Parts: sequence; C-alpha cells; structure tokens
Amino acid sequence: MAPFSILIKFEEYLKTEKRFSENTLVAYLNDLNQFIDFVSITKQEELKEVNYQLIRAWIVCLIDSGSSNRTINRKLSTLRTFYRWCLKQGFTDQNPMLKLKGPKLEKRLPVFLKQSELEFEKLNSLFLDDYEGVRDRLMLELFYQTGIRLSELINLKEEDVANNSIKVLGKRNKERIIPISPELSIQIVIYQNYKSVINTDSDRLLILSNGKNLYAKFVYRKINYYLGLVTSLDKKSPHVLRHTFATHMLNNGTGLETLKKILGHANLSATQVYTHSSFTQLNNIYSQAHPRGHKK
Repeated sequence: MAPFSILIKFEEYLKTEKRFSENTLVAYLNDLNQFIDFVSITKQEELKEVNYQLIRAWIVCLIDSGSSNRTINRKLSTLRTFYRWCLKQGFTDQNPMLKLKGPKLEKRLPVFLKQSELEFEKLNSLFLDDYEGVRDRLMLELFYQTGIRLSELINLKEEDVANNSIKVLGKRNKERIIPISPELSIQIVIYQNYKSVINTDSDRLLILSNGKNLYAKFVYRKINYYLGLVTSLDKKSPHVLRHTFATHMLNNGTGLETLKKILGHANLSATQVYTHSSFTQLNNIYSQAHPRGHKK
C-alpha cells in the first residue's frame, strides 16, 4: 500500500465526484496500488518520474503473469483516470498514458438463453411452493423481465415497487424507472404475502428466510442452480439473464435508445453489442425460412 495521502484524496474523488460503486472503487484502488508497488513509488514527488516506458514494462509483466487483455485494459483505464485527476490537481505536469494503447480485446458476443428455455410452464415446475421457492422464482423473473443488475436487485426496496414499475438505483447512483408486466406485479404481491410473516427490520424487497438482506454470492448460487435445470450453457449467472432480456427485447422490436434507458447504460455503444446477437438470430431465421436462404 502506497504511504502517501494522494491515494486518500483520489479515493474521495472516485466516491464523491465519479460516484463509483463499492465494487468498482475497490477494483480501481487495487489496480492503482498494484501499479505503485511495481514502480516502487514511495513519495508523491516520484509520480513525475513515471513515464510510458515504465507503464509498458508493467503491461509486459501482467501479460507474462497470465492476465487477460480485458483485465489489463481495465487496469490501464484506472491509470488514465488517475493521471487525468493528478494533472487537474497539479500533482504532476505530464500524463504518461497519452502514448499508450491497451491490447486489443476479442469481440465476445453476449451469452443468452432461448425464449423456449424460459417458458412459464417450464419454470413453474422448478420452484417449491414456500417462501424460498416464491422468492427465488421472483428473483429469476426480475432479472429476466427487467434486465437489472445483481447489485440492483439486492438493493431493491419495498418502496421502489409500484403497480406497473420498479425504481432502480444503478451505477453512479443514477435512478431509472423500469416498467413491469401485470404478471410480474402479481408475482411481487404473492411474494410479499409470504414475506409478511417473516420478522425483519430490513427495508429491502427481497430478503433471506431469516430476515437478513440478500448478498451477491447467495443470489449467484441460486440463479446458477436454476438455470442449470433449463439450459446447457456454460455460463449460468444473473448477468446472463440481463443479456437474455436485452437480446429478446431487440429480437421482438425494441429500439436501441429505449433498451439503453431500461438497462441504464451510459453510452449507446454498450447497448449496441446486443445487435450482433440479434442479427445472428435474424440470419438463422432467414436461412431457414427463405427458399433461397439455404443451400439445397
């Protein structure tokens, strides 16, 4: 851990101005401390001595240690944010990141489930008719029908639920309203009836059977288990259901701008990745349906 106070000030900047989530904040600080340890900075004045050759040497070290291109680019993103901030604060007079580009990323299409794998009839047989079964079913449906993130689901409060919508607190504390179907609204009411007999002080919508708040590993394990019963996909996570929501919405005619707002993306480019999946789906349909779409 670097001993100088600049890190404390940078952490405060990430919290108050960038409004990073706790997970993002921890990742940035870990990346930064790893870099500072590599270049052996012990004083604030030594920041000015860091050049792009030193950073390039760090990249080589990361590659040799087996870090993926995605991980390396995330770490470089941390340094870009840090050095832009240092320049603004006057802690350095040069930005060594300007001459550096990260390694190219492989384009990975989002993994998603088929609509047939999430049919109501198929899902009904998976869940027990008790509090945990009703809650788990609601968790899965909320992921699939709204596209919310894992952290957003855990932090949903009772007061965030209306008859036809939910209010979600997303990244950087940005609120958005997501419409929900009448069926999902009914599921929430049924769940709340089961929940009413549990002794809890929590204001969260979804809780454990002992009245305590949900936590990420618990939700991940539950979703992984249930998806394992309906799909053979290697990835079976809450985020796969977010990808599935987005892909199915696009396949059924939703516009990119609308989907961007629902997903809470800051930029349209983050939403456009789902168009590749949609085009693949459309191409397969075309190949099967059009008389000249396939070879005889």
